[in-house]
Amino acid sequence: MTESAFDLIRAGLEDALAYAQGDTSRGRVAAPNVKAIRAKTKLSQPNFAKTYHIPLGTLRDWEQERRMPDAGSRTLLSMIEADPEAVTKIMQKISG
Repeated sequence: MTESAFDLIRAGLEDALAYAQGDTSRGRVAAPNVKAIRAKTKLSQPNFAKTYHIPLGTLRDWEQERRMPDAGSRTLLSMIEADPEAVTKIMQKISG
């Protein structure tokens, strides 16, 4: 028996409520659009990877959706998306 649209919507709302109440086992994390974030910086893959200390192969895997960034990487990507110049300055400071 297939689920109706109503059943799917209800299940989604139940998952959202459970997640809001602390049950993280039912939540899904959306993958960031890494390619769009990199495009916003106008950097090539090698330069983006070097600037933000991300292995080039990892960056390529993210962009081609073979892998999803972990929580820390999603945070870094969100920061780059919000203010790439500030993150670049910070990365330069911590690189010595």
